[in-house]
Amino acid sequence: MIAEMQCVVLDCPDPAALAGFYQCLTGGEVNRPDRRWATDETWATLHLPAGAVLAFQYAEDHRPPRWPDPARPQQLHLDFAVADLEAAHAQVLACGGTLLDGDREGEGWRVYADPAGHPFCLVRH
Repeated sequence: MIAEMQCVVLDCPDPAALAGFYQCLTGGEVNRPDRRWATDETWATLHLPAGAVLAFQYAEDHRPPRWPDPARPQQLHLDFAVADLEAAHAQVLACGGTLLDGDREGEGWRVYADPAGHPFCLVRH
């Protein structure tokens, strides 16, 4: 092994707002003091309960993906396991997420966009 992943970083127009959105979904602590980085208006972090870290970086000309349009592909997405897909769906919408693709023929997952346009999935666990 030559490296250990520190965090996943998402470009966005408003790092603090996007950190708050993902905190609404997952819990955790926004901008917890951490010697690895400083937080300000251009950088926010979310330390997840399981130990992983999501970071949010200001991008001046942020252009969100247009899922599933290959002209502006998603490049990556996050999957979140949930026990109750219906309850989680309502909570995601209440937090500011947008449904992009529903549960087709009982596949057990749905695709959403966060407020900055990044696709993510809720997957029945």
